[in-house]
Amino acid sequence: MPNSAHSSNRVKGHGWGRSVFGLLKRWRAIPFGLMILTHSAWRGAAFAKSLDSRNQNGNYVVLIHGLGRSAFSMKAVEWALRREGYRVINVSYASTRISVEAAANGWLAALLKDRVSDRTAKIHFVSHSLGGIVLRQYLSDNHLENLGRVVMLAPPNRGSELADKLQYNILYKLLTGPAGQQLTTDPGGLTQRLGPATCDLGIIAGDRSLNPLFSACIPGSDDGKVSVRSTVLAGMQDFLIVHHSHTWMMWRRDVIHQVRQFLTTGQFGE
Repeated sequence: MPNSAHSSNRVKGHGWGRSVFGLLKRWRAIPFGLMILTHSAWRGAAFAKSLDSRNQNGNYVVLIHGLGRSAFSMKAVEWALRREGYRVINVSYASTRISVEAAANGWLAALLKDRVSDRTAKIHFVSHSLGGIVLRQYLSDNHLENLGRVVMLAPPNRGSELADKLQYNILYKLLTGPAGQQLTTDPGGLTQRLGPATCDLGIIAGDRSLNPLFSACIPGSDDGKVSVRSTVLAGMQDFLIVHHSHTWMMWRRDVIHQVRQFLTTGQFGE
């Protein structure tokens, strides 16, 4: 019996010792792990700080999304331009609930006032679809100091034949709101009244459709929402057709490359 008890105590003592030893080893590893974590966090913070510092020295680029979309639809453009050192402003607006005039002179005017603090920097714009009409409306009503270059992706500058076809459709009215009613090709309509380009403008149009039903309502080449010929605007600096659809154009690598090219040089590349 004594031998048995003695053996049992040895086993327990040995197990306790091993546990303590293992715990001490783990405790010794904690400071080392914290050092690595702290160093990584410091490097990450330093990188972010240097990136922010670099961006603070660049020109602004304001992104304006299309009808029924959000700022996320312009994220790929935002990421690419931030890497180029631009100060990118990419904010959603209530495109399906307000008119073009309200978006231009309410939302966009307030955005520029609130977010553009450096009056010495150029202010460039990249728009998609309705965003181009919102910008044209703003520029027709306001003088913008230090206006830079503008790239419009698939803008219905002469209106949209699809809007002509659907303007009295209840579902279309519900989904697109006041702005959707303003995108017709009516000669007396908003898009026709805004006039020619008054800035250094490049336009990219698409000629691939993901919606054959919509394309059947649109004459000539189209991107599923807007005809190529409707994107054209008098006074534009450059014009480019790409083989992409309206919906996903701003996520395509070649389109983003052309946006960067125009903002830098005022011309699209090969």
